[in-house]
Amino acid sequence: MKTYPKQLDSTHPKGSDAHVLLTSVFGPYAQDDEYGSRSINPMELYHNQVTRVQGEFSLRMFHRSWGIMMIQENISAPSTLLDFPTRERFEAELKSHAYDIVGISSIVVNIGKVREMCRMVRKISPQSVIVVGGHVTAIPGIERMIDADYIVRGDGIAWMRRYLGEGESAPIRHPPIRSGFGHRTMGLRLPRRLLSPAATIISSVGCPLGCNFCTTSAFFGGKGKFLNFYETGDKLYELMEDFERRLRVHSFFMMDENFLLYRRRAMQLLECMERGGKSWDLYVFSSANAIRKYAVEELVAMGISWIWLGLESPNSSYAKLQGTDTRELARELRAHGIKLLGSTIVGLEHHTPENIEEEIDYAVSHETDFHQFMLYTPVPGTPLYSKMDEQRKLLDVDLSDIHGQFQFNFEHPAISREDSKKYLDRAFWRDFERNGPSLYRVCRTALDGWKRYKHHANERIRRRFQRDAAALKSAYGGMLWAIERQLKWSNAEISRRVRDLRREIGMEFGIWTRLASCAVGSLLLWTARRERKRLERGQTYEPKTFVERRNWVSG
Repeated sequence: MKTYPKQLDSTHPKGSDAHVLLTSVFGPYAQDDEYGSRSINPMELYHNQVTRVQGEFSLRMFHRSWGIMMIQENISAPSTLLDFPTRERFEAELKSHAYDIVGISSIVVNIGKVREMCRMVRKISPQSVIVVGGHVTAIPGIERMIDADYIVRGDGIAWMRRYLGEGESAPIRHPPIRSGFGHRTMGLRLPRRLLSPAATIISSVGCPLGCNFCTTSAFFGGKGKFLNFYETGDKLYELMEDFERRLRVHSFFMMDENFLLYRRRAMQLLECMERGGKSWDLYVFSSANAIRKYAVEELVAMGISWIWLGLESPNSSYAKLQGTDTRELARELRAHGIKLLGSTIVGLEHHTPENIEEEIDYAVSHETDFHQFMLYTPVPGTPLYSKMDEQRKLLDVDLSDIHGQFQFNFEHPAISREDSKKYLDRAFWRDFERNGPSLYRVCRTALDGWKRYKHHANERIRRRFQRDAAALKSAYGGMLWAIERQLKWSNAEISRRVRDLRREIGMEFGIWTRLASCAVGSLLLWTARRERKRLERGQTYEPKTFVERRNWVSG
């Protein structure tokens, strides 16, 4: 019989003694299967949404499931975390331990896997209470699609603490999280020294701006709603200093929808960094109007070295873009060594076959180091979804295909569902063909930053750009050598630009850099060509499985 989700009106009978399993959905992911996985929608964030057409030059990596990691760190009950299990590994975990609670986290597209995992729990571990959380919970009628006891929308930490009878308002404990793993490009795993490994800091969830298509904003209450885990720069600094020591990092990915919007907190963090002499790199999300609250010198001093920047459309009404010349902003930031990941929506409601090419060209003209393109997509839970539902414009589309990288799931006023994918692909290809591989662009921006700041009076700032210079002197030169030759016949203009940059780096750093470029480049050219053949044969990559137990008592 179907078990419909209940309201949380009591704690679990065992309280903090309950054994808890927290899990992401099972793999494999980058394939078409009966549970809703899609080869077009792999688990790799960059390769999926940013560098997807760059072939052997695509940046490949995976990211952990941060939400369930945060929940595990903030409950005292004995718990196991399964991240990226296979179906067989999930089954084995249920059979080998008696779990009182099984928590499953998922996004919308993986509803089929959530359904199957609920079925498996009922069969193998019928005593377990099933809790489902994550963006999948925004699907209308999910209560009738899966066999779960509780469906949790929003803050999972507070909910799980309540259910276990623990202090819901206790301070948040942040687990040490490495930002990514399994980095590779051009057919090789990237060495740690080249990566500048980063720790992830989740400083807040939600977003006060709340664009109508934004799932993360909607999940935590929508426009104007957000939850700051760290209100002050001092608290952030304490956490970052701790992770610097524990993870041996000097780079931090600030998981915050609009980090620079909170100027007071950011400037407090800068003061702490200056007092502590910290030469850190910060990777942040920010809107154009928030960036304009700072002088570029303040951003550099703060260590802002990478910004994910929304560039929706010059004709859109989104407040985050108002009053800003984003192309001039992009040029200025890159000239100071700040790498940019531009983000553009394809298929906004004002787009037509007559104007969309011009808007794609506008996006590409920013020459950002990376560029994400996504289809305008009404995802369940967002204001856009509600609007399209009210207007009866939603199409009957499999939930597994609502991810912004395939086709429209709504009736667009001027562009067909079939043509939407063509325009999306065209945007990716035009960016790649005109601006070249992102690996080349990153080197270009890094060199500009080094040349501008190598003699800066502040030793803390000089040190940060010296790290970029170390990579330019070694592996980056070889990477450019290989890219130049690989693109010589397919894109002669980009090949020439890559050659010019490589020579400029050689002039800047001397004979040994030029010699190293040839030696390393020969190897990378061979591995890149081998990788291209692999990809043409359908080679895909999957994340490894993580099993982490905390406060564990055998059960």
